[in-house]
Amino acid sequence: MELFLLSNGKVSGESELLGYAKGPIQSMLLSKKIRSAVLVPYAVIRGNYDARAAELENSLGIQVTSLHHFDDPVKAIEEAECILVSGGNTWLLNQMLHENGLIVPIQRAVREREIPYIGWSAGCNVATPSIRTTNDMPVRNSVVLPALGLFPVQINPHYIDAHLSGHMGETRDERIAEFCAVNPSEYVIALREGSLLHVSGDELEYYSVKAQGYKVFRHNQETHEYFDTQALAEVVPFRCR
Repeated sequence: MELFLLSNGKVSGESELLGYAKGPIQSMLLSKKIRSAVLVPYAVIRGNYDARAAELENSLGIQVTSLHHFDDPVKAIEEAECILVSGGNTWLLNQMLHENGLIVPIQRAVREREIPYIGWSAGCNVATPSIRTTNDMPVRNSVVLPALGLFPVQINPHYIDAHLSGHMGETRDERIAEFCAVNPSEYVIALREGSLLHVSGDELEYYSVKAQGYKVFRHNQETHEYFDTQALAEVVPFRCR
């Protein structure tokens, strides 16, 4: 299995989509001789699907076609060399995956045929068991359906632990702690901007372009910041490096 799960698509001051992860992604594409990819664009609300595909073509150097151009989205996934899942609104994305019958086809493509999956922000969220740890608003009145479950642990992308002056609501840490209190057997991996998890076969690697750490949350356990895969080795059933 080949997964790139990115906290976000761009870092501050960078104009190129997936630019901060371009090195390891292109290395994988080259090693697998991948020349094209299918973009799952459903999370994009205030943008253009084709413009997003064009950004990815320029960044990754491969042909990228948005799924809305295919008469049969399921067949497109079944024939894809690589699957790209855009950021945007996680609620809308997950609902559209279910409505278009794409959950099982994507699972089979990634798990059985080892088609690479690259998802950022919302695309990272839906790769986990559920979207319960997304930061997005439920813009549609949809139930919380299961997500793809390619990665076995919940992720909170765009994680930030800054305390904003004048903000009287819960911090991100408090929100995640609430999730853990309701779901005491589950872990949440908090990924800062410019960071990603890379699964390749049975190995898991953490990368941060800003040399920042990630956090692992669980109910009634002290939360620490980690800069290597030490904590991941304890909660994720992949070999870490």
